[in-house]
Amino acid sequence: MTPQDFETEAASLSLPEFSEETALRLGLTVVNMAKLDKLPIVVNIRTQDRTLFHAALPGSAPLNDNWARRKSNTAFAFRKASFHAQAVMKAKDEDLSKHGLNSTDYAPQGGAVPICVKGAGMVACLTVSGLPQADDHALAVRAIRTLLPD
Repeated sequence: MTPQDFETEAASLSLPEFSEETALRLGLTVVNMAKLDKLPIVVNIRTQDRTLFHAALPGSAPLNDNWARRKSNTAFAFRKASFHAQAVMKAKDEDLSKHGLNSTDYAPQGGAVPICVKGAGMVACLTVSGLPQADDHALAVRAIRTLLPD
């Protein structure tokens, strides 16, 4: 996807509201989607300062927790999906160091998708880790879409 494709996608994902209850519903939605296909993933939903949901499914590894942390840090730093941040950096021939960030704490890889509320912007982040990056991103987007009004 191009940076513009990611912008279009992000614009279509704003929720009317978000709460701890919404985080639980979203987290369980991702878990149920993953269980259907026996996906070995970690699911994490957090705000800047608080974890709202975390699940490690069978077959996932402790390394997936670290990837989830680094990808969500990237989404918060750039205020966009980690996969989108990667596309922007690639288009500009940049890397994390250009932004004063290190790979110990940040990972511009697909899987962390901002949870945005209309009128408020990014309030949290849903991160999936354990699949190829495009699949992590797609699963997170698909789950967020289930919360959009009809």
